[in-house]
Amino acid sequence: MAQHAPPARGSRLGRVAGANGSVPTVSGVALLLPGASRWSPGPVRPLGRALVRAGGARGLVAHTVLHGERSREEAADWAADEVVRLYGDVPVCLVGYDVGGRAALRAAGHPAVNAVLALAPSLPEAADEDSPEPVKQLAGRQVLIVHGTNDAHSDPESSFLLAARAKKANRSTCRFEVHSDGHGLREHQAEVVALAVDFVLGAVFSGRYSRPVTDALAAPPPLGLRMPLASGFGRSLRG
Repeated sequence: MAQHAPPARGSRLGRVAGANGSVPTVSGVALLLPGASRWSPGPVRPLGRALVRAGGARGLVAHTVLHGERSREEAADWAADEVVRLYGDVPVCLVGYDVGGRAALRAAGHPAVNAVLALAPSLPEAADEDSPEPVKQLAGRQVLIVHGTNDAHSDPESSFLLAARAKKANRSTCRFEVHSDGHGLREHQAEVVALAVDFVLGAVFSGRYSRPVTDALAAPPPLGLRMPLASGFGRSLRG
């Protein structure tokens, strides 16, 4: 049974993408949580299109979560409730960028959520130990964090430290580093999108991933949390 969060004022799901008339049954949902600025959308928009192309025939749909007057975390929780209302008991992957990445990680405890993908999550500074980000809600979920090593907006070391704490609570946690890329993950967007699609489809449908993701999930810290994203990733996925 889904949790029933209070309605998020002004929050709504963006127009559905995927599972058109040729796919009568929705089998999984990706909820896309954008960043703070419309001028710096990051890879969420192209990722949404890529997810539908790759998974639409299998019943995957994608919705952008518009948070309205509520926080992104509250809106993500509300959106997961909406997925249950609209589609029933289907797996949900929260996909967030920037502050949306932080919201995705924090909202992972919703019972409908089975996976979380956080792209360049905006987190407190690594040195802030007074109120560390929670990780217990990630237990039982598949978790992937992706961060550019040259991110000047959100310290990549913060996401590494969060991933290290999360790994203790949940072995199904991995993190990829995109060397020389910045906060928008533009320089290697094709590889980032390919990695994200591989992870989401594996988490939602098959439980199988490409070899790099499988290795990252299996590797002990810090290896599986500082996995370099190879140039050209995605050209021979699952090959």
